[in-house]
Amino acid sequence: MFFRKKVGIDLGTANTLVYVAKEGIVLNEPTVVAYSLEDKKILAVGDDAKEMLGRTPGTIVASRPMKEGVIADYTTTSAMITYFLKKALKKRVLWPEVMISIPGGASQVEKRAVVAACKQAGASDVYLIEEPLAAAIGAKIPISQPSGHMIVNLGGGTAEIGVISLGQLVVYKTVRVAGTRLDEAIIQQLRKKHNVIVGERTAEDIKMKIGNALVQEKEGYVEKTMEVKGRDFQTGLPKITLIGEKTISEALQKPLKLILEGIKEVLSRCPPELAADIVDKGIVLSGGTALLFNIDRFITYYTGVPSFVVEEPLFCVIRGVGVAIDNLDSYKEAIK
Repeated sequence: MFFRKKVGIDLGTANTLVYVAKEGIVLNEPTVVAYSLEDKKILAVGDDAKEMLGRTPGTIVASRPMKEGVIADYTTTSAMITYFLKKALKKRVLWPEVMISIPGGASQVEKRAVVAACKQAGASDVYLIEEPLAAAIGAKIPISQPSGHMIVNLGGGTAEIGVISLGQLVVYKTVRVAGTRLDEAIIQQLRKKHNVIVGERTAEDIKMKIGNALVQEKEGYVEKTMEVKGRDFQTGLPKITLIGEKTISEALQKPLKLILEGIKEVLSRCPPELAADIVDKGIVLSGGTALLFNIDRFITYYTGVPSFVVEEPLFCVIRGVGVAIDNLDSYKEAIK
């Protein structure tokens, strides 16, 4: 009996996670590829390539092949999937069955690109599952019931907003604003307000340490600060500046408001019965960007609907993909 491995992939803009049936999540690495322009060869993928971001000489390019949740650079993505599959399956890639998550409402062209990239990487059958659906399964939401559940999956490139009932997406919207846009907003704010130029990695670090979606100045409030090393915009010399969370919070408001608009739009397009369910159950937040401090309070404050972040939001989608591929036969009907 020839037994094929079942593999689930959450191919994100910022991180890629791989799940192997009976083994669990075996891989969690940044979606970054470094390749040489001279001999068109891939030099590093994942963690090793992320170390090179913003630190490469002219002949080497370290980049993220996924932009806003969609394949931007086909050849590198395909090579990256091959690398991740080999690493996850410990070199034994025998035509595995692959299920991969895609943004809700991805176009046919985008879907075909993902399938083709997986096939080229050595997959026999490729199944696609929409991210909001996978996130909802991963968050242990009973999606097959006839009641409305709202999930907002905040990733690196997209915020996936979906209302799910009876195992299907009823209303969904993909807002192409998420983690990387927040980093860009921080870079611009520091340049404008403090005359400091920082790179992507530093911006991400600032967001994780002192990023705050909603600063609430109650009694005893002490502003978090952090030393930021960058380059002075005017003199071009290295510079260390002390940055407070209010400055960062101010920078994050614009991209966060765009995500909020998406949430409001989905709520406004939602059938009244399902909207009533959502008010009861609240909005579930998943994805890496859901780790941003106070993001649940921010959404509750502006929508009036209770919001909460699931446990381990970063692994939500991949857990859902894992459950779906473990029960492939019952999901084949659902994802057709």
